[in-house]
Amino acid sequence: MPVLLRLESVALSGRVASVTAQVRCGELLHLVGPNGAGKSSLLGIMAGLLRAEGRILFDGRLLADWPPAALARRRALLAQQQTPPFAMPLWRYLRLHQLDGENDRAMLNRAQALQLGEKLDRPLASLSGGEWQRARLAAVLLQLGDGEDLSGKLLLLDEPMNSLDVAQQVALNTQLQALCRAGAAVVLSSHDLNYSLRHAAQVWLMARGVLIARGEPDWVLTPAQLAPVYGVMFRRLAVEGDNVLITAQ
Repeated sequence: MPVLLRLESVALSGRVASVTAQVRCGELLHLVGPNGAGKSSLLGIMAGLLRAEGRILFDGRLLADWPPAALARRRALLAQQQTPPFAMPLWRYLRLHQLDGENDRAMLNRAQALQLGEKLDRPLASLSGGEWQRARLAAVLLQLGDGEDLSGKLLLLDEPMNSLDVAQQVALNTQLQALCRAGAAVVLSSHDLNYSLRHAAQVWLMARGVLIARGEPDWVLTPAQLAPVYGVMFRRLAVEGDNVLITAQ
């Protein structure tokens, strides 16, 4: 698959050390590491919201040279935290993210896929924490549009599984896998190592702003590489055909 995002010696003082790496179309990439590892900062850099040293190329063009409106149609970011903007119904909030025009079917499909179909008339302030998280996820999915070909589009998610129950996590993962099959690249941060071990195509392991290792999950998420990063011992077990990580203490 072609390279969509290229980072060349990208660094942000005190947050991210020099990173040279790339993200390909159709790739599901997980950023993992302890709190303070630099995952959120790196996502902000990839989104073009944090100015960093080095060069970032998005679809062969310097990220800083993209007009904001054009970039918004190609790149969407879910921040780790966000307060509901003001009193409006959920459907209105979602419609604000449909940059290519109103599409009731697309909005309803995204809402139903994330178990929000019956909440569209609810004011944002009345949503529970999990409902608000799913509303934000539906919004960034709508921002990138819908269709069979989403190549050249990038979705950045900072801890998207927060406040989601098991069924909702499965529903979101189904949506992300469909995006990747349509050609979009998805980069998300996660604290669930077993989720990354099972679902990621590529994993970047970070600690103290440094990209420690990157590659396929089975190679990156090993006890030998995780122990010095997290300061605890790990074991990796085979359970019904899947590898599972557990702490040894």
